[in-house]
Amino acid sequence: MTLSKTEMTATILEAKEGRSATWAGIAEATGLHEVYVTSACYGMNHLDAEAADRLTAFLDLGPDVSKALQAFPHKHWDKTIPTDPVIYRFYEAINVYGDTMKALIHEKFGDGIMSAIDFTMDIDKVEDPKGDRVKITWNGKFLPYKSW
Repeated sequence: MTLSKTEMTATILEAKEGRSATWAGIAEATGLHEVYVTSACYGMNHLDAEAADRLTAFLDLGPDVSKALQAFPHKHWDKTIPTDPVIYRFYEAINVYGDTMKALIHEKFGDGIMSAIDFTMDIDKVEDPKGDRVKITWNGKFLPYKSW
C-alpha cells in the first residue's frame, strides 16, 4: 500500500498522540534536527531510509509510513491567507516586515535571496517575567543573482 503524504501525516500524528511523544523525542530517535523531522512528518521534506526506519520504529509504524517519509515531496500550500492564529501571525509579520527584511538583506549582501534549501531554523522558548517569548532563528545561505 502506498500512502499519500496527507495519509502519512495523519498516521504519524495519531501515533505521536497515542504515545504522548514530542517532536523533540521523535527527532532524537532519528538523530536529526527537530524542525526538519517535524517538517518531514508534515510532508514538506523527506527522510533517508535509515532515518525513516528509526522514526517508524520509535512510533511503532509500518514500512508503508517509512516509504512515504522517503518519498520526495511536492511542496505546495494554500495561497489563501490562513485562519490559524499562529500561522496567520507569520503572514502578518512578513507583510509588515517583509520589505524591511528584503531591503536590509540587499543592503548588507547585495542583490539576491536567502536560501530556504541551505537553511536551518531553531525555535526556542525564552522565559521573560512579562510573558514568555518565542525566539525563531532562520539561518539561510545568501544566493546572489547572476549578472550575465
